[in-house]
Amino acid sequence: MSTLRVRPYTRTGGRTRSATTLAIETIVTTNERAARDALTSTAEHRIISDLCRNPHSVAEVAATLRLPLGVVRVLLADMSDMSLINVHEDRAIDEKGRPSLELMERVLMGLRRI
Repeated sequence: MSTLRVRPYTRTGGRTRSATTLAIETIVTTNERAARDALTSTAEHRIISDLCRNPHSVAEVAATLRLPLGVVRVLLADMSDMSLINVHEDRAIDEKGRPSLELMERVLMGLRRI
């Protein structure tokens, strides 16, 4: 019996970019609309909606789902555009526009938990 593997880009309709750019440390959560909205009909949207009932970074979502970061960014951006998730902008940026050490440590700790 052979197993059919789905290429990651087929999950995004072949797109590798979206209008919304999400950094890997961006935190996302599912909102109330995702639970009752028919737009969550794709398997990926349902899985992400369930996962993000608790806050997760974009990197954590990608690692948990074992999908490439680019694919997860497109899926999350689509969900954000449909108002199915909340995107929490982190203000932990230094004066040069780089993530703070505290933020990087938080992301690293989250990835280690996976």
